[in-house]
Amino acid sequence: MSDILSQNEIDALLSALSTGEVKAEEIKSKELDKKVKPYDFKRPNKFSKEQLHTLSMIHENFARLLTTYLSAQLRTVVQINVFFVEQMTYNEFIFSIPNPSLIAVVDFSPLKGAAIMEINPSIAFSIIDRLLGGPGEYSGKLREPTEIETGIIEKVFSKMTRILSDAWKDIADIQTTLEKLETNSQFVQLVSPNEAVALITFNAKVGNSEGMINICIPHIVLEPIIPKLSTRIWLSTSKQEQAETTKQFITEKVYDTKTEIRAELGRTLITVGEFINLATGDVIALNKNIKDGADIFIKDKLKFSGSIGVHRNKMAIKIQKKFGEGGEFNG
Repeated sequence: MSDILSQNEIDALLSALSTGEVKAEEIKSKELDKKVKPYDFKRPNKFSKEQLHTLSMIHENFARLLTTYLSAQLRTVVQINVFFVEQMTYNEFIFSIPNPSLIAVVDFSPLKGAAIMEINPSIAFSIIDRLLGGPGEYSGKLREPTEIETGIIEKVFSKMTRILSDAWKDIADIQTTLEKLETNSQFVQLVSPNEAVALITFNAKVGNSEGMINICIPHIVLEPIIPKLSTRIWLSTSKQEQAETTKQFITEKVYDTKTEIRAELGRTLITVGEFINLATGDVIALNKNIKDGADIFIKDKLKFSGSIGVHRNKMAIKIQKKFGEGGEFNG
């Protein structure tokens, strides 16, 4: 958007036009000049700012779910937050990963291709140490995990992929699964080196240990659902999903609610003496005809009318009429 001129700037421009210091033709020619923007063919911009922002919101949800899971599993303070989301080439990402590291190749079915989920060794070994009963701290040198450690962290990665599926469900029905686990980034070549990727980096803190968690998703994998990476679509889908969940939750609670139901044949007024002297065979006159049926009250509100009888050797009442809020018959 062009800058808005102040009143003083407008007066100065009109004065310059009237004196001939500035010509109108020069202003028009400047407006017609084409604005040239530099374009780097090595790093093409395939993700718009809005799409990167949507990816950030999706993975903020992933960070919250992962924080809840790890806090429950490790029983210690866990904080995971989205640090930044940016576009880069696949080659740049691979060279930024420390070696050795813990790298999971994640299948993005039904989309074609896979993504990478990488955990820095400082965080990975802290998680392993905590799961094995330790304090959850790691200050040793970078090394490859043992077979036992690999088996433990593989289970954590498998759970993380399922959590990732839940985070993406508002955009697309993606079933992420763990394909394999690597420790050397040079052995993971998913796409060409110059392929554009979206890198989501998380700042993770497990106990006293801090590190990074990275998710790298190639553009070619997300290409079929790129139009859905819109903030407006994500928010509308998310709100609709929340509304359906809320509706289902309320419905289940209402169905499980216990309430008092009372059937009333009729009413009358008698003295205390008459009540005391009641005996078998006495007849009490009520204020209703027996053909009118019994009134059924729910929490002292008249809701139905029906006939009293026996069903399977138990006292029962058959509903025949329904009343509104004020007791009016609805038909």
